[in-house]
Amino acid sequence: MKAPIVLDDAIRKVPDFPKPGILFYDITGILVQPRAFRYCIDQMVKLYRKERVDAIAAIESRGFIFAAPFAERMGIPLILIRKKGKLPGKTYACKYALEYGEAEIEVHQADVKAGERILVMDDLIATGGTLAAARNVLEQGGATVAGFFGVVGLPFLNYAKSLGDLPVKTLIEYYGE
Repeated sequence: MKAPIVLDDAIRKVPDFPKPGILFYDITGILVQPRAFRYCIDQMVKLYRKERVDAIAAIESRGFIFAAPFAERMGIPLILIRKKGKLPGKTYACKYALEYGEAEIEVHQADVKAGERILVMDDLIATGGTLAAARNVLEQGGATVAGFFGVVGLPFLNYAKSLGDLPVKTLIEYYGE
């Protein structure tokens, strides 16, 4: 009999990365363990199989890894949200603040359908800034964001403040060091 999956054991904790004082939660430990990765996708399906989700929008790039098998299992489209300049053609865009500076994300206009309920996902939810910007680009196309999903959540960084009243679901949360 196989031992149950303990997701915390698969997530690497890397101190002082990318800079001193930061504890980095590295999901690549999940990816090298097929059982842990399968567990994550299975749990996502359980969380959302009874909800109306017309599509999933994934944040570049680790969000793509989890969203693709989820979209396939759910039989829904996968919408890619990418860094500025990575998508050809007409896009919706949103700039957002980073700790030091600014970033911009885009989505293909053709991929966003007015009236669709779209789940937005990333591998990790920290401050929520990128997810809030993703909500903005999807709403520019007339879609409704159904909620946010992250494999890992860091609620001590106040992502709820950025994400408003929409539901946020995670598979594991950390509350600081």
